[in-house]
Amino acid sequence: MTIINRQGMHARPAMQIVEISNRFKSGIKIRKGSMVVDAKSIMQVMTLEAVQGTVLVFEAEGADAGEALNALAQVVAEKFQED
Repeated sequence: MTIINRQGMHARPAMQIVEISNRFKSGIKIRKGSMVVDAKSIMQVMTLEAVQGTVLVFEAEGADAGEALNALAQVVAEKFQED
C-alpha cells in the first residue's frame, strides 16, 4: 500500500493503524524495505517514518487475516480521513 496523504503516516494515522490491527486476532506485520514491524505496536509503527509516497507491505496471518488487511487497506486509501 502506498501512503498517499500529504502528511504521511504521522502519530494520528499510525494510531489508527494500531487500533485497527488490535481489533483482529491475526498477527499483522508491516514491511518497509528490509524493516519489519508489529502493526499492533505504536512505537514500532512510528519507526517506519512513512512519508507521502512510501510503499508499505502489510502482512497478516491468522483466521481473520483477510478482514484485517481489508480494513487496513481502506483506512490507507481514505488517506486516514485527513486530505
